[in-house]
Amino acid sequence: MTMMRSVTVDAGAREGRGVLYRWPSVLGLVAAGLQFAAGVERESVAITLCVAALCYLGAAAWGRPWIAWAGIAGGSVVVVVSEVAGLVWWGGVGGAAGALVVVGVVTGASRPVLTAQTVALLGYGSLAVTALFLAPRLGLALAGLALMAHAAWDLRHYLRDEVVPRSLAEFCVLLDVPLGIGAVVVAVA
Repeated sequence: MTMMRSVTVDAGAREGRGVLYRWPSVLGLVAAGLQFAAGVERESVAITLCVAALCYLGAAAWGRPWIAWAGIAGGSVVVVVSEVAGLVWWGGVGGAAGALVVVGVVTGASRPVLTAQTVALLGYGSLAVTALFLAPRLGLALAGLALMAHAAWDLRHYLRDEVVPRSLAEFCVLLDVPLGIGAVVVAVA
């Protein structure tokens, strides 16, 4: 009898804190919703993709998963400062990525992890920048598809619980998938 009551209470407690327990999902959906409200266009989707990849690289370079959360603000600052300085934002992101690779090498970060995150940033970043040079609708579709592909990268890290906190990977999946789908829908509409 006591065992049954305990299980029921635990299940009830889990249900009661459902939204709080899934705060990264809620936050990701809110972030995607805010992007929709501001207007889905290829540059904002490309920036989202590049900042996401930069967050993962930062966590790998410093060897501290929590850095990925700080990387959201840091990557956003890089984009803004680049534009204020008269540079293209993706040039600033590239410079920050180069600096993170140097930090990772100097501090002795795991080479396989640092290499994987660097290759991911180069791949996703290349797709994002390519999207900027295509016709607007085609570029938006490419950026949306690349962002959805990044969700697979997020899911991999979530399931393996490596490099970044699971909360960040969860947040990214729930940002990347709806925003990516929305971008593709807007592009083909």
